[in-house]
Amino acid sequence: MSTRVTRVDLTDAAQTLVRVLTARHGPLMFHQSGGCCDGSAPMCYPRGEFRVGAADVLLGEVAGDTPFWMSADQYAYWRHTHLTVDVVPGRGSGFSLEAPEGVRFLLRSRVLTDEEWERVLAEPPLPTGADVAG
Repeated sequence: MSTRVTRVDLTDAAQTLVRVLTARHGPLMFHQSGGCCDGSAPMCYPRGEFRVGAADVLLGEVAGDTPFWMSADQYAYWRHTHLTVDVVPGRGSGFSLEAPEGVRFLLRSRVLTDEEWERVLAEPPLPTGADVAG
């Protein structure tokens, strides 16, 4: 059985920050909504502090076992992309855990290659909040 196409990764800087935040707050999760302004940035929460909707899509896990969720509407636009979570200086105005650090998470994206897209089309659908407990 082949592995799924990787849909989301972290830069080294984001990986380091996730380790720091995990040590401070325990297991984490990401959620990417389709909001405007800071709502367009991936938000990082203590796992279980944000209720995932039944239609939210689980893109994968980063930093080992940190789930990365995306709202269904946003996924409809970005289903053909690979996302990389990065960290940049500046403070967002959301409730994301990195805000007190003086940095914010940011998404960088690229369109999946034709080969990746063909593989995605052959894979079962990604899990949704309705499929995954907690």
